[in-house]
Amino acid sequence: MILLSSVESGKCQRIKDIVDIQGVRNNPLTGIRLVVGLANTGDNSLPSQQMLANILKDSGQVFSPSDFSGGNVALVVVTAELGSFDHVGSQISATVSSMGDAESLQGGILLPTLLKGLDGEGLLDGQVYAVAQGAVSIAGWTASGDKASITKNHQTVGRAVATVEKEEIATFVEYLADKRFITLNLRNVDFSTAEQIGKTINQVYPDSAAVIDAGTIRVKVPDEISQEGIAGFIAGITKYEVKVDVPAVVVINERTGTIVVGETVGISSVAISQGSLVVRIKETEIVSQPTAPFAAAAAGATGVVGTQQTVTVPETIIGVEEKQGHLIPVLRTVTVAELANTLNAIGATPTDLIAIFHALKRAGALQAKLEIM
Repeated sequence: MILLSSVESGKCQRIKDIVDIQGVRNNPLTGIRLVVGLANTGDNSLPSQQMLANILKDSGQVFSPSDFSGGNVALVVVTAELGSFDHVGSQISATVSSMGDAESLQGGILLPTLLKGLDGEGLLDGQVYAVAQGAVSIAGWTASGDKASITKNHQTVGRAVATVEKEEIATFVEYLADKRFITLNLRNVDFSTAEQIGKTINQVYPDSAAVIDAGTIRVKVPDEISQEGIAGFIAGITKYEVKVDVPAVVVINERTGTIVVGETVGISSVAISQGSLVVRIKETEIVSQPTAPFAAAAAGATGVVGTQQTVTVPETIIGVEEKQGHLIPVLRTVTVAELANTLNAIGATPTDLIAIFHALKRAGALQAKLEIM
């Protein structure tokens, strides 16, 4: 099936929904620890036994990894994201994932886990930003007997709660030559959309917004805005709506057979034949004759609407056949919506559709960027 993108060309969106404020982002955290209290569904790997021995050693108990057996513990990696405005003492959600051959984390308790941040090279920076611990929720269950078992949802990944110990408040105001600036980054870069955002902000605050490139708009904070009023200033300029220019793109995932087509995609003069499937796209003109008084009743009966003078009316005809046939040249550009409706109606397979779009691009008839996933 062809999926048409839901964002129509020229549709207005709020600025806050299409941009990110530079400097406002989450920071990834990670840590490794044990989940205990499992009902023989944990792992028996040497790393988990070694970590358990190390934890007990910190408590003054000396054991060897070989002293442990059974599957009541599981070695896990705990990940979380520290929000831009999460303060010390606030709680964030953490993901707990098994690293060994554990069967389930159901009913387990996560031991206190130090969550550290990453440096610019992707290595742990050694600073503890949060501590995760407590019951692990897997939003599912497993029930088993001697001969059969049943499982709901994924059993080796769960959720736990972490408490923020060190905050990393975002810095989103830039100071240049005693002036304050905020940078808006478009999530989908486009020169037209960036220009629309700049013009909209300048209508409210003249000469404050400058479009740096297709994805960056730099906004100068007016001098009359106090430091405490910057949050309100950002809320004010991002509430306005702008027209989002959607690029002509066709995205194809050949593994799943998914095709997503933007509304702005056009198809130039072409005729298509895929195996026994023949698609003809043709433009023609019909002649509309004036309706005579004595023929009005007959016209109404047949559904034909007449005019008061003879005119030619353009008409696009798209036909599909399941048999061999010759190709008819296209005399105009049609939208993908017209072609999609026709192909979907006759039940063309995803393989047919993918092959057709590949051929259209190769022939230069697909007026869009073709992206293969």
